[in-house]
Amino acid sequence: MALTKILLTGKNGQLGFELQRSLAILGDVIALDRADCDLANTDAVRELVQRVRPDIIVNPAAYTAVDQAETDSELTYAINTTAAQAFAEEAAKLGALLIHYSTDYVFDGCKEGWYVETDLPNPQSVYGKTKLAGEEAIRNSGCRHLIFRTSWVFGAHGGNFLKTMLRLMQTRDALSVINDQYGAPTSASLIADATAQIIAQYIFSQNRAEFAYGTYHLVAGGETSWHGYASLINDIAALQGYTLRITSKAIQAIPATAYPVSAPRPANSRLDTQKLQTTFGLRLPAWQDGVHQVMTLFKQGG
Repeated sequence: MALTKILLTGKNGQLGFELQRSLAILGDVIALDRADCDLANTDAVRELVQRVRPDIIVNPAAYTAVDQAETDSELTYAINTTAAQAFAEEAAKLGALLIHYSTDYVFDGCKEGWYVETDLPNPQSVYGKTKLAGEEAIRNSGCRHLIFRTSWVFGAHGGNFLKTMLRLMQTRDALSVINDQYGAPTSASLIADATAQIIAQYIFSQNRAEFAYGTYHLVAGGETSWHGYASLINDIAALQGYTLRITSKAIQAIPATAYPVSAPRPANSRLDTQKLQTTFGLRLPAWQDGVHQVMTLFKQGG
């Protein structure tokens, strides 16, 4: 069997960084960042795919500055929608598999329970609208694709809520964190490892025409609020010996209305992952496991 050629975008993002590790054993990974290919340039995206001729395209790159996207809508659309469409159309020409990552922001967050893949999207922000449009462009292209919707991503590499909270807990005497938005903090390493497992199933599939392509929710197990998330970070940090200026009991819980932002966040970001777990035979661990793992890496300097 010839070595599988995998084109990976966004190699310096927190998910792209982990995907470089997880995909390395599966084939020849050509990992790129913004300096290698400007995803806002559709012609450059198409030329890249035509030149590399990958068997699999993995596209975690996105415009993710959610609030800034409200005023930078043209660039957000170019990266989150037009580039996704270009990758999909070129993948269709090659017969390649496209793996693309989407978001809980495609939903309005008004549902009472957990969102399943067939729930009607209703994005409320430019970011959410452009990510949904990217999904639709991929589906309409006819290419073989897997779209993984995820949420509340964090990792050892790159900026995220966990790192911000850990820094603030060591420098501030008081913290207020939102307690009426719910989701599952999901480590980039979990997403990357699940992606690699599924790609391996694709590579060794006896009948790729019948592979379970489509849209899946990929997040860690369980749920919490941002306040609950921050409280766990504080508890772990205390056990690890950090010098903290605040305890978890002293972190004030506030409603989202007390922290105005440009782009509305879904109040409910809980994504049901049963379809993914059943289809691919995977188990997605509790969100707390990922927080413990990443914070241990921080403490070890890894």
